Amino acid sequence: MILTDTHTHIYAGQFDEDQDEMIARAIEAGVTRMFMPNIDSTSIDAMMQLAEKYPDNCFPMMGLHPCSVNADFEKEIALVEEWHSKYKFCAVGEIGADLYWDKTYAKEQEVAFARQIELAKRLQIPIVIHNRDSFNETYDIVSKLKNEDLRGIFHCFSGTIEEAERVIALGGFKLGIGGVLTFKNSNLREVVKDIDIEHLVLETDSPYLTPMPYRGKRNESAYITYIAEKLAEVKGISIEEVAEITTHNSKEVYGI
Repeated sequence: MILTDTHTHIYAGQFDEDQDEMIARAIEAGVTRMFMPNIDSTSIDAMMQLAEKYPDNCFPMMGLHPCSVNADFEKEIALVEEWHSKYKFCAVGEIGADLYWDKTYAKEQEVAFARQIELAKRLQIPIVIHNRDSFNETYDIVSKLKNEDLRGIFHCFSGTIEEAERVIALGGFKLGIGGVLTFKNSNLREVVKDIDIEHLVLETDSPYLTPMPYRGKRNESAYITYIAEKLAEVKGISIEEVAEITTHNSKEVYGI
C-alpha cells in the first residue's frame, strides 16, 4: 500500500530534533511520497537539503506563501523565478491568498498569485493553492487565468459542496483533504461523501492540522493513515482502495 502526502512542511523547525525518525515512521506506514511546498526565502535551504537527502521520497515545490507577501514581495517573487530556472520542481507552491489574519496586503497577494500562476503556465507544471478565508478571491483568479494545461490542488479544502463543484468544473484540479476530515464536528465528511474520490488527494499540512486522535499535537506525514482511514469509512471502501486511488490522483497532478 502506497500513500501520498501531497502537502507537508516536514523541513520545518518543529522537526529539527527527530526529522530522520519522523520520515522513517512515514515510510514504515506506507507514506513513501511526500510533497513539500515552500514558504519563502527563509525556508528554501531546509527544504532543499531534505529533498537532496531523500530524493525518492521528498519532492520540493517552489513558491511564495501568501502570508509572506508584503510591500516588498517583488524580491521574493524574483527569487522564486530564479530557483525555477535552475531546478526542476514538481509544482509552483504554496501560493494563493490568506485573508484570515490580515488584509493589509490583499492586493499584493492577488498580484503575487497571478504572477506565479503565469510562471506555472510557462513551465507547464501544477500549482498548489492556499486559500484561507479567500476561496472566491483565489477561484476567480484561477478561473480567469486558466488554460487547458493548468492543473493543481486546492490545498486544505474545507468548503461547501458548491465550492467543491466549482473547483471540479475547472478541470485539472484536485481537492486536498487533510486532518479536518477527522475532526468530530467537521462538516467536511458530508461534503466529501458526495464527491467522487477521483477528485481527491490526501495531505497532512504537517506540522499543522493534526488529525484525530492526535489533534493538538505536532502533525507528521505518518498520520495521513488516519485521514485515509476516515475517508475509507466515509466512502465505504477499504483503506487500500483509498491509498491506490488518491496516490493515482496525485500522480495526475504532479506527474511523479
